[in-house]
Amino acid sequence: MRAIADPARLDRMFFALADAYRRGMLDRLSRGPASVSELAESLGIALPSAVKHLAVLVEGGFVASRKSGRVRTYTAEPKALDAMEAWVAKRKTLLNAQFDQLDAYLAEQKGKATS
Repeated sequence: MRAIADPARLDRMFFALADAYRRGMLDRLSRGPASVSELAESLGIALPSAVKHLAVLVEGGFVASRKSGRVRTYTAEPKALDAMEAWVAKRKTLLNAQFDQLDAYLAEQKGKATS
């Protein structure tokens, strides 16, 4: 199983995805690199707002930036979701085990009631 990220990193990641504009930026970047102005235009937001949202996405590890001259281009980091997926998978495994125990208990109780 993949290593689970430290809690502070997970906090930054979940915070980064908690905003619809940032999720929209990730959706756009999943189709390829884009400049700040392209991202701002596609979401209908001002450049300063786009820059702030992108800073949160960079901090969360979801995007990387590269500057060439005066243009800063952002790309999605495909491995960024791995830590979140590992965290969710662990919780899913624990919950499924609890449901399995509940199912066994209910089956046992039903067997006792019919005897």
